[in-house]
Amino acid sequence: MPRKFPALRPSLPELPRPIVVPFLDRLHQAARSFPAIFQKSLADYRRLNSLSTMLECEFIPAREASSKRLMIVLHGLGDSREGFRWLPDALDLPWLSYLLVDAPDEYYGGFSWYDFAGDIVPGVRRSRELLFELLEAQRAQGFLSDQICLGGFSQGCLMSIDVGLRYPRRLAGIVGISGYVCEPEKLIAELSPVARQQRLLVTHGQLDPMIPIDAVRQQMQLLQSAGLRVEWHELAKAHNIAGEAELAVIRNFIRAGY
Repeated sequence: MPRKFPALRPSLPELPRPIVVPFLDRLHQAARSFPAIFQKSLADYRRLNSLSTMLECEFIPAREASSKRLMIVLHGLGDSREGFRWLPDALDLPWLSYLLVDAPDEYYGGFSWYDFAGDIVPGVRRSRELLFELLEAQRAQGFLSDQICLGGFSQGCLMSIDVGLRYPRRLAGIVGISGYVCEPEKLIAELSPVARQQRLLVTHGQLDPMIPIDAVRQQMQLLQSAGLRVEWHELAKAHNIAGEAELAVIRNFIRAGY
């Protein structure tokens, strides 16, 4: 059933923007504009932020009613929680509940986690704060952090990595599909105390026309060189989920986290 959590909704652009933006140009632009201050402490964050509107979520309970294992799923640009209602049946993990989350910004019939065509950093930071609150809300509902898997596609992949490696509690796993990292050097400098204990799966398409794999591969190598536990998979696919071949990798990774 739908559940709500705090969020912010900035104004939408008046005119459509191009979907394809050069990956490295966007990353460099974001790096130049990152805010100087970021509070790693969750307590400090709560004191500094007042969140007034709501994230829309849909909870799909595990078939095993007593289970307290949860996967939080973050969609990609222009999609919504409706785009991932097929996932529980496809993964077929009867002990796993799902929380499907809509991003905070409306985008042409769907939603967006950040302004992909401009400076992405303010939107990423805002969405990071909202997802920290979401994770804490799940703990209040009885889902312990080490029983939660955080995952997403495209923009949702970026947010999963960004949040999961800064979150101060160990998760069951982080799953990123067909995305990239916002300011990887900055992320490494701001890792949580438990970041190197986090399990991270990243899959990407060798034929992805939206987010070229070469740049993402370099980012994953950078994270690995920083001591992070990144499991990297390249698949012969475009900007999509490659059916059972990719689902099997994700399913096995989630199982190993429990």
